Amino acid sequence: MAEKEKFNKTKYQNEYISKKYDSLRIVVPKGKKDKIKAYAAGKGESINGFVNKAIDKAMEE
Repeated sequence: MAEKEKFNKTKYQNEYISKKYDSLRIVVPKGKKDKIKAYAAGKGESINGFVNKAIDKAMEE
């Protein structure tokens, strides 16, 4: 009898993300990431959420 394949949560999440989202990589000077992260956290957001809002706002203008 074949052994049932174990569900791989990480693989499932990675496949879902690759199908539903595009990925961008940005580079910032050393130390700036921590400042961005702290600022976003102070607003109750993740870095990703903060950056997406900033991009949307800039593109509206």
